[in-house]
Amino acid sequence: MVHDSQPIRNALLSVSDKAGLEDLAKALAAAGVQLFSTGGTLKFLNETCGLAAKSVESVTEFPEMMDGRLKTLHPKVFGGILARRDNADDEKNLTKYGMPYFDLVVVNLYPFANYRGQALSKQIENIDIGGPSLLRAASKNHTFVNVLSDPSEYPAFIAHIKENAGKTLLVFRKGLALRTFARTAAYDAMIAEEWAEENSFPTSIGLTPAQSLRYGENPHQKAAFVGTPDWKILQGKELSYNNLLDAEAATRLTEDFSQSACTIVKHNNPCGVASGSGLSSLQLFKKALEGDSVSAFGGIVAFNTAVDGECAQALSEIFLEVIIARSFSPEALKTLSKKSNLRLIEWAKPRFHGFEVRAALGGWLVQDADKATLSGEFKVVSKKQPSAEELADLKFAWIVCKHVKSNAIVVAKKGQSAGIGAGQMSRIDSVKIAIEKSGPSRLKEAVLASDAFFPFRDNIDAIAPTGIKAIVAPGGSRNDQQVIDASNEQNLILVFAPERHFRH
Repeated sequence: MVHDSQPIRNALLSVSDKAGLEDLAKALAAAGVQLFSTGGTLKFLNETCGLAAKSVESVTEFPEMMDGRLKTLHPKVFGGILARRDNADDEKNLTKYGMPYFDLVVVNLYPFANYRGQALSKQIENIDIGGPSLLRAASKNHTFVNVLSDPSEYPAFIAHIKENAGKTLLVFRKGLALRTFARTAAYDAMIAEEWAEENSFPTSIGLTPAQSLRYGENPHQKAAFVGTPDWKILQGKELSYNNLLDAEAATRLTEDFSQSACTIVKHNNPCGVASGSGLSSLQLFKKALEGDSVSAFGGIVAFNTAVDGECAQALSEIFLEVIIARSFSPEALKTLSKKSNLRLIEWAKPRFHGFEVRAALGGWLVQDADKATLSGEFKVVSKKQPSAEELADLKFAWIVCKHVKSNAIVVAKKGQSAGIGAGQMSRIDSVKIAIEKSGPSRLKEAVLASDAFFPFRDNIDAIAPTGIKAIVAPGGSRNDQQVIDASNEQNLILVFAPERHFRH
């Protein structure tokens, strides 16, 4: 191809993140590239790296001003980036107005992500204007111009110019441009999301992979994590797609409790949950584990508290994939470090997206996340009334039920799950599974939650002989009265919840 191999003569560098910059700049200088820069980047190149970088001001003949907000937004800069190397008129204009060709643009964006949730004045000062403009101009003209928008790309770029005698190939430049357009899109989307009204849908969706994953749900599926995480991986092998899904599910459930809580998740469904005030992390874990100790093998555990040394010892005694908590004590880290493959995630202030995105029929489905826990009051529809203790258990079971795949049934007692039936095509099958998993000893005086209405009284008839004393479910079935009548016949408490919680 005519434009395949392009030399690099002049490079414009203006970055907020100096990581890897010295190696890149020295490699460019060694290849005979003239460096141009601004502000702190220019000082870094000249003083720290000892390189003869020129100021952008020497090109524009216009001083930086407005505290550095105005420095690269100039026709001589953008002319050098946008000029087509095979166009005689463009070349005449560059010569006439003293504009150099810029063959490489190295820019990363102001770290707006670090100022989410802070004062608007702080956020505004960290919205990049010149950076996205330079990146988009270079990406648009990638036929001739290289663009580096993230330090992670520097090593491959250095290797590429060494392999190609200081030149770059079109397919390589196109890849850089593609990733850069994705980054600028994600940057704008992040700002739009930060400033959007609560529960509003995003106006755009930036999908810039921040971390490659080993694979997706199965080894033949590629996968990546998209976004800027504010959680920390403290130890363990690489996280998988399924690990992240389960960690999200487990953390969302624990964060729905105002009291201390622990959740064990397996295949995106909770298999054991416990909550209560004044309980230690060890007590919470033991209660959650009792919910289904068999299914917990190879699971993901989440706490909305810190993990202490005693709890860590108990956690280390079974096989787990991931533990996620607000923090880990030094004793806990020392104990858990003996299991080098076990992933530990510290998430001090869990923050969840307010919307969910899924692919469907060649497009995208976007919906609000299910934030409702109790959007209104429970309505007692049976003759028998619940006690305060029974009402507390019903609320616990209802919170857990929200996070179980439909059809969802949860049996619980005293702030602890006893049996969970998930993802069945028939609701009565979920009822039978939850009852079987609970076992006779834990069914007595327990409560049961259903994520949607009971379509027939057969569910009530199956529940009644077990010892379960109270049921919560949303109403809405044309057979509601039959279900109410059946509950009264069986001397069961029946409470209607204010919302439904399908999870497909």
